[in-house]
Amino acid sequence: MKTQDLIALGLPRSTHRHAFLLIKALAESGAGLATIQTRLEALRNRPEDHLGDIAAGPLAKALIEARATAFTPRTEAASYRRWGSQIEDGAVRQMEVACELPVAARGALMPDAHQGYGLPIGGVLAVRGAVIPYAVGVDIACRMCLSVLDLPLPFDGPKAAKKGERLRAALEGETAFGTGAAFSTPRQHDVLDEDWSANPVTRRLKDKARSQLGSSGGGNHFVEFGELILADDMPELPAGRYLALLSHSGSRGPGATVAAHYSKLAAKRHPDLPKEMRHLAWLQLDSEAGAEYWQAMNLMGRYASANHDRIHHHITERLGAQVLWRVENHHNFAWLEEHDGEQLVVHRKGATPAGEGDLGVIPGTMADPAFIVRGKGDESSLRSASHGAGRRMSRTEAHRRFTWQQTRDRLKEAKVELLSAGLDEAPMAYKAIRQVMAEQADLVEVLGEFHPRLVKMAPAERRKRRFRKKAKDRGRS
Repeated sequence: MKTQDLIALGLPRSTHRHAFLLIKALAESGAGLATIQTRLEALRNRPEDHLGDIAAGPLAKALIEARATAFTPRTEAASYRRWGSQIEDGAVRQMEVACELPVAARGALMPDAHQGYGLPIGGVLAVRGAVIPYAVGVDIACRMCLSVLDLPLPFDGPKAAKKGERLRAALEGETAFGTGAAFSTPRQHDVLDEDWSANPVTRRLKDKARSQLGSSGGGNHFVEFGELILADDMPELPAGRYLALLSHSGSRGPGATVAAHYSKLAAKRHPDLPKEMRHLAWLQLDSEAGAEYWQAMNLMGRYASANHDRIHHHITERLGAQVLWRVENHHNFAWLEEHDGEQLVVHRKGATPAGEGDLGVIPGTMADPAFIVRGKGDESSLRSASHGAGRRMSRTEAHRRFTWQQTRDRLKEAKVELLSAGLDEAPMAYKAIRQVMAEQADLVEVLGEFHPRLVKMAPAERRKRRFRKKAKDRGRS
C-alpha cells in the first residue's frame, strides 16, 4: 500500500508512519491486502477498540489524537472587539482568522495593533482548553519594568552633562544588547536554582540562560533613564518628579528556543490547518505537549522577570541608589482566567494585562513618553490594553524612509540623548502614543508619564547584520 491508498482510506497524514509499520507487521505475518485493508478500516472507524493491541495500539492512539486535533471550519466565527483608528488591514484580517479557530472563544484588538505572525501584535485571544505557542509569541514573557530611584534629577541646569556621566557609565557598563549578548561574568539569580531539567527543552538551555541573564537582546528592547511625573499622590509614592529607570526585554535565547520547539510541534499536530492559520496551531492543555509548553512558558516568565531584576539591580548598585517604587508587567504570555462564566486561556501577544487595579507600563518611543497605568478591568477587552505605540511601518520601510539626521533632530527636540540604537527604531516609525492612549481611555487610567532622556538599545552595527539575515519585523513588543 502507498500513501495515496492510506489517504483514500481516510487516514490522516499524521498517522501514516504508524500505519506503514502496522502494514509491514501484518504482511510479515502472512496477511493479504484485503485483510490489511479491513484491519485499517476497523481502526479508522473505532480506534479506541484497538488501544490494547500491541501491533495496532500506536496507530489507534495516533488516530484518536488526529481526531481530537482535526480542523473543522466553524459555521460562525468567535466575536472580537476592536479599539483604535490606525490599524492596518493585515492585522485586522489576522484577528478575524484567529477567531475562526475551533478553540477560539473571543478576542480583542488593541489600538497599537499591527501585523505579526499568526495572531497580530496587539491581539488578544481567549481559547478553550488549549494554548497557541505563536499567539504567545517568540519572545515569551517580554515585559516592562520601571524603578523609581532616590537620586535627584540630573537632566536640567548648567551641570546636567556632568551629572549625567554616572548614568551613562551605568548604562554602558551594566547592560548587554544584541542577539547572543551575554556577560563574561554571569549574573546570579534564584531563577537558576529552579528545576530546569523538568522539561525536555529547558533542560538543555540552563547554561545559555545563565550566560544571558540580565541582558537585553536586540530588536526594540531598551534600557533608559528618564523623568517620571506623577500628578497625584499614590499610596506608594507622593506626587512629584522623579528619576526613573525603564527597561524592556524578554526571555532572550531560551525563550526563543522554547517558542520554536513547541510551535513546530503544534504545527505537526495540525497538518490540515489552512495556510493562513498555520501559525495558530494549538496544543491541548491536557496533552503531554501542552502541559510541557505551559510549564516551560511559565519558567520563561520567571526568567524574563529575573532579567529585569538583574538589570535594575546592577545599575542601581553601581549608582549607589535605592529603589523607591517599582512597576512591572509582561505582555507576551498566556493566562488562565475566568471570562463569561468559564475558564479560558487568554493570549496577550503584545497586549498589557489591565484587570481592575492592575498596574502597568505602556511605552511610546525613544522620543515619546511611556505611561504608568492602572487597569479598569473592562471585560469587552478581556481585561487588556495596548503594550505600546505600535509600529506604523516595517523595519525595512523605516530604513528606506528615514535618515539619522531626521532622527537626531527629533531626539534633540525631545531632549533625548541616544547612546545606541538602529535606524529602524526611529520614533517616526511608530504610531502617535498619545492618540493610542486616548483611544483606550476606557481600558486604563493614566497615573503618570515617563519621559525618556538617556536611551540605550542594540547598537546599529549589530542591527545591520540582522537585516542582512532578513530578520522578521517586530514592534515594541
